[in-house]
Amino acid sequence: MNRPVNVVRGTVAAAFAALLTGLLTAPPVQAAPGPRTLYAAPDGRGSTCTAARPCTPEGARDLARTETGRDVRVLLRNGTYELDEPLVLGAADSGGNGRTVTWTAAPGARPVLSGGRDITGWRQNTDGTWTADAPAGVTPRQLFVDGRRATRARGGACAASTCDATRTGMTGATATGIATWQRPTDAEAVIRIRWRNYHCRITGVDGDAMTFARPCWTNSASGTDRTGPSWDSTTVDSARYSGVAFFENAPELLDEPGEFVWNSEARTVTYLPRPGENMRRARAVTPHTEQLLLVDGAHDITVSGIGFAYAAYRQPGTDEGYAGTQAGLTLTGATGPVDHAGRFYTKPAAAVTVRGGRNIDIDNARFDRLGGAGAILEAGTRDSSLTRSSFTDLSSGAVYVGDTEPMPGPELAGERNTVAYNTISRTGVEYTDSVGIWAGYEAELTIDHNSLDRLPYSGISVGWGWNQPEAQKSVLRDNEVTNNRITDVMQVAQEQHDGGAIYTQGAQPGTVISGNYINRSAFGNTERDGNGIYLDEQSSHILVEKNVVTRVGYKWISNWADYGIRNTARGNWTDTAAPALGGTGSVMTDNRTGLDRLPAEALAVAGRAGARGGPVEQLRTDLARTGTATQSSTEGAAGPALALDADTTTDTRTRSETGARWQVDLGDERRVRRIEIWNDASATTADFDVVTDDGTIHVSGKALRPTVLDLDSRTRMVKIVTSGTGRVALSQVLVHP
Repeated sequence: MNRPVNVVRGTVAAAFAALLTGLLTAPPVQAAPGPRTLYAAPDGRGSTCTAARPCTPEGARDLARTETGRDVRVLLRNGTYELDEPLVLGAADSGGNGRTVTWTAAPGARPVLSGGRDITGWRQNTDGTWTADAPAGVTPRQLFVDGRRATRARGGACAASTCDATRTGMTGATATGIATWQRPTDAEAVIRIRWRNYHCRITGVDGDAMTFARPCWTNSASGTDRTGPSWDSTTVDSARYSGVAFFENAPELLDEPGEFVWNSEARTVTYLPRPGENMRRARAVTPHTEQLLLVDGAHDITVSGIGFAYAAYRQPGTDEGYAGTQAGLTLTGATGPVDHAGRFYTKPAAAVTVRGGRNIDIDNARFDRLGGAGAILEAGTRDSSLTRSSFTDLSSGAVYVGDTEPMPGPELAGERNTVAYNTISRTGVEYTDSVGIWAGYEAELTIDHNSLDRLPYSGISVGWGWNQPEAQKSVLRDNEVTNNRITDVMQVAQEQHDGGAIYTQGAQPGTVISGNYINRSAFGNTERDGNGIYLDEQSSHILVEKNVVTRVGYKWISNWADYGIRNTARGNWTDTAAPALGGTGSVMTDNRTGLDRLPAEALAVAGRAGARGGPVEQLRTDLARTGTATQSSTEGAAGPALALDADTTTDTRTRSETGARWQVDLGDERRVRRIEIWNDASATTADFDVVTDDGTIHVSGKALRPTVLDLDSRTRMVKIVTSGTGRVALSQVLVHP
């Protein structure tokens, strides 16, 4: 039924009048409160946390908890915040529901949370050393003088023939002089075996025999049934053991400037200064507080522009010691469950730990001069990030993400975390088995545009489990390792082997390794070891695409295990070759291998990689590639041309004979500036001459992978000749103009 027009108009007019009346009589709308800014300072004592009366960080945190309806910013004034315990941010300190909580540096400030303690009152000794008392309760394991790391006094290596290790201890106390040391029980043995590292303290000396702290020594030896598959082959009492890298922390070893020693009985530190250091004026700091920032069960917090320094790692100084397993994790406890998949290993202490965090963002932080690791994101942390931060001079690794349980409960699963645009250098200074970035069982993890340089072992490690039954099904999936710059890792001097610039374990469908620039991984190695991209053990369902991999000690890509399946390597650029990938369904396609010059597209990919991009080390033209190789004799099928095939996994070999020789005819006289000699798989070639038409260069000891000789010669022939009786066996010889 249609109503009359005048009725409709009257209804609308009445409604409008009612609305107008309501608007005129309604209370005014309250504007949302503005953000609350709180101030903290190293000397903060106030309770209002204003610019005029700043608080301590703890005071600012407690006041921030009272602000529930608006954003909160805590500004840290410039200076060093010396902490006896970590700053803890929990659930009550969270943001969320559109509200933000930010902890950041005040404008122009560079605040540092420090776990260090000053060591003062230095007195000079007649031998040129200086001694000071340690503060009460402080046990110096590291010492930094004017910000520069000192070295615990150390001696030379002790071969296994002298320092013979067994499950109960070690011989060698007499030959090393340890039997006559004043305090041998303050000293430690540092041992490196393959990818593992051990630091155990001496507990007793009886004649030539030494015993060591337990459970450190027990966990470093065979028979625990608590480590990975066949890992008893890499324990201190295994056939792989070649001796002690060095003993450290004894006054009898204090003979190099920059070394120090700790006396636990007198509670003193003795230091031999470097040239120019004056201990009356120098600042000496030792790490004491382990954690500096603990974010536990919190969400929606940003931490930005804050430095973290002098955090300690106390476990290695206890009877637990440091029984390394892999990547900086250790075996601890006198007993434990039988386990071969690394589920119960212990991560190092870190300056920053995020446990069970949600939307925690750490940005533009500085981690340096640490006794342990940089940052850990664990226990179900997700949707969190660590970005644009720097890590340098750390005793352990830089970043640890995730945990070692393959099938965690929903609340403990790590997902969608990001580690990006960070710079990492000179980590693993003490614990050389640690890695730059480690991730356990993570899903949708992004490791992108990081720069990693000068690391003792692997650069980036993702995955865990070694194909053990309990690890074959896991939450690993859809991880991205992209656009990272990884240079000078697997450092030969640190004697850590069986790793790679990028290292993976476990089936992780959807995982991509792409756009990375890897240069000099295990370059100059003593054996055929050290990879570019290492798809180890059960690594499966991984795509390796458009990476630039140059100058690696062994394979540019390695996937040796038959149970690592359905991996794909395509469209990569490299200067060497590698065998086909192992495992069902694994393929290599469209890779540019054996290059002696990087093409423009590869240079562009490499140049963009890393936190800020950077220079790319172009390959050198190889004159030998088109030459003709011959040798004095041939053992089996190991012919001379295998040194010219641009493949460091194939080897030549002569018979053992006087004056054994390999040579290459370049076809014409050429000007030569550099020769690279890559030893064979068994490091056979040793004590040899490199002969050109202009002269001879003698190389003592074994050739490396490679031995690099710089020269200025005009020559047609390059010869490698043994000085006495032996073989010449080579994987590659490069001759550069």
